[in-house]
Amino acid sequence: MSGRPAAAGRALRAEWTKLRTLRSTGWLLFALAASTVAAGAAAMWPVDTANCPSPARCFEDTPRLSLSGVRVGQVAAVVLGVLAIGGEYGTRTIVPTLAAVPRRGLVLAAKAAVVAVLVAAAGAAGVAGSLVAGRFILPRGGFTAAAGYPPLSVLDGPTARAAAGSVLYLVLVALLGLGAAAAARGTAGGLTGVLGLLWAAPVVVPLLGDDRWQERLERFAPMPAGLAVQATRALDRLPVGPWAGLGVLAGWAVPALLLGWAVLARRDA
Repeated sequence: MSGRPAAAGRALRAEWTKLRTLRSTGWLLFALAASTVAAGAAAMWPVDTANCPSPARCFEDTPRLSLSGVRVGQVAAVVLGVLAIGGEYGTRTIVPTLAAVPRRGLVLAAKAAVVAVLVAAAGAAGVAGSLVAGRFILPRGGFTAAAGYPPLSVLDGPTARAAAGSVLYLVLVALLGLGAAAAARGTAGGLTGVLGLLWAAPVVVPLLGDDRWQERLERFAPMPAGLAVQATRALDRLPVGPWAGLGVLAGWAVPALLLGWAVLARRDA
């Protein structure tokens, strides 16, 4: 191995070692998986077909309901992405990092790859746990196969898409955090900016009286658009389609990474 492949391998090993040896990394990954399952279970527990005219007329999107904990788990994903580079600015370890790997774009790419793999693994665990929890919790509320709600399974196409899309969503918000922290050159600015961006639309949309503006926000804001990938029912009523919505989120994450790379490349550590 020589040249660019060797440099890329060294950068990946270095970033993997740094994140793996940080105590906060393990806790954040655990928090991501556990909070996703716990929040999803809490959302499912009170839902009952007894509150509907009939079980079949609840029209509940049970896969989406079971995966609703991703909204909570994403906070840990964002924090991990932000700390992957923001923490180095805080401790000034960014200086030896860039001395060891002068190609700054390679540094950011290596961080992005390691963050993506770790978040994907924890996110997959959280999503799988949420679906398992749904198989036990939803039937007690009347969401049974006899009522038109088959048990949640990744063998079902729409459920598989919602599950895989949820994992991709978590990876993208983590990369959004990484890019924002690189651009802000620190933890506080990156974390505040990304969490504010993600949660702005869910807070503002209910306050808008104009349906057209509500739909526009839900179509282009990163969190509502990205989480459209979880929907398995009434897709024609969504402001944006499932995969298109995830594309909108990618449209926020990629420019954030590019801006982070530009700042990292042009400014002194």
